[in-house]
Amino acid sequence: MKRYKRIFVIVMDSLGIGAMPDAVDYGDVGSDTLGHISQNMENFCIPNLQKLGMANLHKLKQVNPVDKPLGYYASLHEASNGKDTMTGHWEIMGLHITKPFKTFTENGFPKELIDELSKRTGRVIIGNKSASGTEILDELAEEEIATGHMIVYTSADSVLQICGNEETFGLDELYRCCEIAREITMKDEWKVGRVIARPYVGNKKGEFKRTSNRHDYALKPYGPTALNVLKNAGFDVISVGKIFDIFDGEGLTESNKSKSSVHGMEQTIEIAKRDFEGLCFVNLVDFDALWGHRRDVEGYAHEIEKFDEKLGQLLEFMRDDDLLIITADHGNDPTYTGTDHTREKVPFLAYSPSMKNSGKLEDMNTFAVIGATVVDNFGCEMPEGTIGSSILEKLC
Repeated sequence: MKRYKRIFVIVMDSLGIGAMPDAVDYGDVGSDTLGHISQNMENFCIPNLQKLGMANLHKLKQVNPVDKPLGYYASLHEASNGKDTMTGHWEIMGLHITKPFKTFTENGFPKELIDELSKRTGRVIIGNKSASGTEILDELAEEEIATGHMIVYTSADSVLQICGNEETFGLDELYRCCEIAREITMKDEWKVGRVIARPYVGNKKGEFKRTSNRHDYALKPYGPTALNVLKNAGFDVISVGKIFDIFDGEGLTESNKSKSSVHGMEQTIEIAKRDFEGLCFVNLVDFDALWGHRRDVEGYAHEIEKFDEKLGQLLEFMRDDDLLIITADHGNDPTYTGTDHTREKVPFLAYSPSMKNSGKLEDMNTFAVIGATVVDNFGCEMPEGTIGSSILEKLC
């Protein structure tokens, strides 16, 4: 018999809590996203995360541990090879990624890939490097508008991104080019996790703005996940934010696109006011996309504080038969060198108003305990070939 009617899993995208033991293999020794943020801010206030046990889990300079946290807490180690969004999220829901997704951060995409994409789209390609979305527009959007050339770029994630001005390039043409890119990048040597259409508006440098007409062309998970199990069993599987893109819609019954992480939390609060039975799976990407990659410590800290405020509002709508799990998918230490993700442990905070106990759980060797616990709660079994064991009996 299920213990919780509704489970909310919130992924604070990139909120790592210290380097993994194998961080040396990734060039990430000493990384600590949350710890270094707290050390580098004069004032850092996260009262709701604090009372759930975040400062008990990880020593923070300005946030004290509490005597009796409301929930359970532990650190999770990633079992998969990699430190990207898809790997982290897929592992949360049970998949073990042994072969990392291709990234092209250092030198851009191979000439052969670019040549084929140019030939098949009929467009001259400019860019072809790792860059932030705002920087690449300031650098090349005027040229794209004037010439019809096509901006292609990547990032620290396994992505190929194509920009297109909605007025001069056109959305239909942008999507057509992205569909071609997705087909090309299905080759093993070029297989990126996502091809992303990045439409924008504006006519000159300093005025370009990306629009909400973004579209992701993602790889489908290589096997069924906890999401498929729940959907097939007739439970609600509601996504907020990038979850739809990360799983290419697999295993979902409802999807909610977010304009920002604050908006994502507002959507989650509205969902908490509804009656449903199953899982609400939330990704909050701004920590990573806006602040981690740009190495903006202050921006990252303020984003966490804004999340904490919304978390307080969400807690007001938690019912006795609700379970809230807060976690992350990798690190992205804004004090670290470069612009890449960092190989870090992630937090696990679990809370329900009905819990009679709380405190430290032993550290766990995979993110997949989350998916396994959710599935176990609803009386189902994880698919064959997945990893992770349920800890449901400990959350009491």
